[in-house]
Order: sequence, then structure tokens, then C-alpha cells
Amino acid sequence: MAARPRVGVTGAARRWAPAWWCTRLALWIAGASAVRISVRHGDGESDFDALVIGGGNDIGPEHYEGDIREPVKTDKARDELEIRWIRYALDNDKPLLGICRGAQLINVVLGGNLHQDIRKMRRKTHNRPGLLPTKTVTLLPHSQMAITCESQRLRVNSLHHQAIRESGKGLKVVGRDLDNLVQAVESTTAKKIIGVQWHPEYLFYLKAQRALFRWLVAQPDTQ
Repeated sequence: MAARPRVGVTGAARRWAPAWWCTRLALWIAGASAVRISVRHGDGESDFDALVIGGGNDIGPEHYEGDIREPVKTDKARDELEIRWIRYALDNDKPLLGICRGAQLINVVLGGNLHQDIRKMRRKTHNRPGLLPTKTVTLLPHSQMAITCESQRLRVNSLHHQAIRESGKGLKVVGRDLDNLVQAVESTTAKKIIGVQWHPEYLFYLKAQRALFRWLVAQPDTQ
């Protein structure tokens, strides 16, 4: 039996981390083995076939010329750790799936920026945190995401108060919500990158959400 692809998964360092366990399960269903990466887990590991950059605290505003006076809950050590892993993936052509904060950080590393707080920008959708698929995202026809998920409209959950403002180099916006806020990005180059603003790991019971993890695992190794 062929060995399962090994996927590094970044995230919070705390012992009880539901996102890690759900991501691990979603990757197992997709045919891969997950390895946890945090400031306490697996920092020295580097032999991965792909990477998931997970959700969590706000990104330090100093990384994207944001307002450093705004009260935000950040994790400097995690920012630095994940920036290193994103650059590792980009330099070595490893597939990347960014989830919520992870999508934002990939965008920042590629030179994009963020809305620091979208709550006052909401008009048609509420930003109540929740794990259930209560929000609609529309994907661009013929985008990699629409092809992967086999749909141009997805029901997703929402746990964020920040979002991508301007996309970074080599990324394009392929998904927005009813307030026209960015919900999904993907690569415009040969790099294998998908970033989503929601949390598909909590929606692994839905075929379209499992498809994102299957896409990540199915990418060919170009090394």
C-alpha cells in the first residue's frame, strides 16, 4: 500500500484545539496523514507534501501596514512561525490551503493587505460567529475553486472579523459573500494555492468542503 501524503497543519499551540482534530480527520478522509505544527509542536519538521495554514488570532498589523494602535489579539511567535512555513511552501512548490487567518496570512506574505475589522462593513449578512453553514459565498465560474467544489454557490460558516482587502501578487479573488467581502482566493500562477475565509474543517460532512482537502492532497509533486 502506498504511503499517505504527509500534510503539515499549522495552528494554535493550546492542548485542546478542535480545529486541529477536525483538520486531521478531514485530511485522513482525503487520503493524507496530518502533522501538527505550532510553536509547541513539530517546528523542526520539514518533509511535507503539502501544508494547511490554519485559523486563529488576528495577524499582527505590522505585517501589512495596518493600524498598530487598534486593540487586537495577536500571537507574534505564531505569525513568525507561519510566515516561515508559507515561504517554505512557496519556495519549494508545495500546495497550500489557507483557512481563515491562514488565507489572510498567505495573502499578506504575497504583498496583499487586510481589512482590520469588517463588522461595520456588514449590510446584508451578519457576522455572528458560528460553526454551521449559515452564509452564502458565490464563486467565479471556471475558477479552480468552483471546479473543485463542483458548485458556484457554497454555504459556509463564519468565525472572522477581518478579511482580505487587496490580493497579493499571484493571487486573485474568486469568492465573495453578499456584502462583496472577499471569501476565497486562488493562485494565478503555477503555484498551488487556495485560501478560504471560512472553516471547511468544521464542515467536513459536506462534499464541497471535503473537496478542498482532496484538492490539496491530489496536487502532483513537482520537486
